[in-house]
Amino acid sequence: MASKSIKIALADMLEDLSKQDFDKFRHHLLDRRQEPRVRRNRVEGKNFLDIADVLVSTFTETKALEVALEILRQMGCNGDADRLAEDVKVAGGSSAKFGPSETKHFVDKHKVELIKRVSNIGPILDELWDHDVLQQEVYDKIRALSTNQQKTRELFAGPLRASDACKDVFYQLLESNEPYLIKDLKMKDD
Repeated sequence: MASKSIKIALADMLEDLSKQDFDKFRHHLLDRRQEPRVRRNRVEGKNFLDIADVLVSTFTETKALEVALEILRQMGCNGDADRLAEDVKVAGGSSAKFGPSETKHFVDKHKVELIKRVSNIGPILDELWDHDVLQQEVYDKIRALSTNQQKTRELFAGPLRASDACKDVFYQLLESNEPYLIKDLKMKDD
């Protein structure tokens, strides 16, 4: 079988759902309480390709797969969940964590551009501190740096190395505070 990306496997699975199950999937996605959360305007009235894009851009490919499998099982669509897991496994993943992801996290992939181009770092730092990604001492240290580039570089050198969850929060904040930059970087990915 030709290798499928996780995004393509997600889109194929969503396309195969009945209209009722697809609507239920979108509602479950909105009802998730874990961060990062998906906003209603990103899924309402969207088709299966749009929802696959939202999943991957919000969670990264590997995490998007985990979220989709979790939602399918909550809905009782265990057969669909098994087929999705099998599609990804056949495409090169493993059963434990669905394989080492061939794709880097968005913020890792665009690290150099983000360091150069993030200009609205103040509110991002405030929210990272508010979400407990930054501790007070690290927050104060980064705020004391003189340029946006130094501040962003320091984020990558420290707190963003902790986990993908920290990177996910950072990405969400970038989408809110630097929407045109994120849009430009996403266009470069296509």
